[in-house]
Amino acid sequence: MLQILGQQFIDGQRVAANAAALDSIDASSYAATGHQFCQATLDEVNLAVAAAQRAFAVYSQTSPEQRATFLEEIATQIEALGSQLQDVAVVETGLPLGRLQGETGRVTGQLRLFATLLRRGDFLGARIDLALPERKPLPRVDLRQCKIALGPVAVFGASNFPLAFSTAGGDTVAALAAGCPVVFKAHSGHMATADLVAQAIVKAIEVCQLPTGTFNMIFGARVGADLVAHPQIQAVGFTGSLEGGMALYHIAQNRPQPIPVFAEMSSINPVVVLPNALAQRGEQIAKDTVASFTLGCGQFCTKPGLIVGVKSPAFDTFIQQLVASTQAAAPQVMLNAGTLKSYQHGVQALNEEAGFSCLAQGQAAEQASQATAHLFQAEQSVLLSGNAKLQHEVFGPVSIVIAVDDVATLHAGLQALAGQLTATIISEDADLAEAGELLQLLSHKAGRVLFNGFPTGVEVSDAMVHGGPFPATSDARGTSVGTAAIERFLRPVCYQNTPQALLPAALQDHNPLGIVRLVNGQWNAAAL
Repeated sequence: MLQILGQQFIDGQRVAANAAALDSIDASSYAATGHQFCQATLDEVNLAVAAAQRAFAVYSQTSPEQRATFLEEIATQIEALGSQLQDVAVVETGLPLGRLQGETGRVTGQLRLFATLLRRGDFLGARIDLALPERKPLPRVDLRQCKIALGPVAVFGASNFPLAFSTAGGDTVAALAAGCPVVFKAHSGHMATADLVAQAIVKAIEVCQLPTGTFNMIFGARVGADLVAHPQIQAVGFTGSLEGGMALYHIAQNRPQPIPVFAEMSSINPVVVLPNALAQRGEQIAKDTVASFTLGCGQFCTKPGLIVGVKSPAFDTFIQQLVASTQAAAPQVMLNAGTLKSYQHGVQALNEEAGFSCLAQGQAAEQASQATAHLFQAEQSVLLSGNAKLQHEVFGPVSIVIAVDDVATLHAGLQALAGQLTATIISEDADLAEAGELLQLLSHKAGRVLFNGFPTGVEVSDAMVHGGPFPATSDARGTSVGTAAIERFLRPVCYQNTPQALLPAALQDHNPLGIVRLVNGQWNAAAL
């Protein structure tokens, strides 16, 4: 079993100027787990970034194959942690063992998927426009473009996914795949889990003989702003609250050199239920909807927080079925005391807001760390007005149902919504015409539109988009899940009349990487 030291990971060393004073907390009992951590100092933040910057000079020049091997080795080292990793994470987060075992598989699968991407080479975006010296009236010079790494990246761990969106999660993997060293800010809710995963990454660095500053990790609550403000950090990956994400965004934009912040923040993920679907399977849709918004105690960024349909006797029945399923929902442990307190405040705010009423509560909590599910109903005027309480994500097992007068009102209400990570349409073939209009509308509102499913499952794949217009994210052009996530940490460079010996491998005539390239407007993998 690995020892959890609680010190910073800087340039391949364990470093701590401060004594251990930050406690890892049991999510269920709120008792200390026995693991303590050291608050990072500003000097340690600077040391971590300096190590990443030194590593960048070497790591950014590694081949896609070297980075692919590295990612695969991280996966191997995480698997070597065995049950210790899940056992520690269960205590720190209150999440069930099966969920964390699945999340571990997601992490290792994601690492290996990005290794496949690196070997495939399309992420480089290689384009070659060969010189045309005889072109009239002016000749064309030799132009070649590919993408290169941005530089050191700051990544912030997410509270709700201690593995998949944290130390070796999507942002870290995408940055490392791009050739960017990472300075990781561990989340206070699962510091011991982060320590174990960081040890696995450091071991992989040693095995692959990469620069020791390729990955660094710091602990503490007061260092995030300093990390983002550091002039050598070139991009930020964040998953968390709207307030936290926007605070980092403003710091990044007010630097002498502004940098991109890829923040996933707030989304209520509307679900639209169409009439024919209600008529054929309304009761099952109600059960599945409640199961989705209470899954993991509602601690998914893709939780369906808004359910909308046109008024009808069938929709009235559907609402009663939602009520019954909500009342049957068992209480669940939330990630930490702060998350539970925020959830309780969010529910209280809805109870006090005009136009909202509580329709149902789940089974009462049996211990102080548990949350009870809630179902609210809101008037259609709330949807049409873009009410801030409706737009604000309440993180936890709560959803809001709204019945609107007609299809025109439905479209107007959805148009009033802000940006979303997901939007869902529940329909049958007979609803196709209406669903088509909704699809066009919702495609401008969300990063992922899905039919006849629920958004809480986010597949890690080439086609996945986990992003969306503000406030779902700070930059709708990216995704934090799937292989396209690498694009956030790359930038294009054009090489004009550059000697063959100095060109990146992706652009050399003999195509040593064997990748498909756009040559004079045609895709091919042939040597020139």
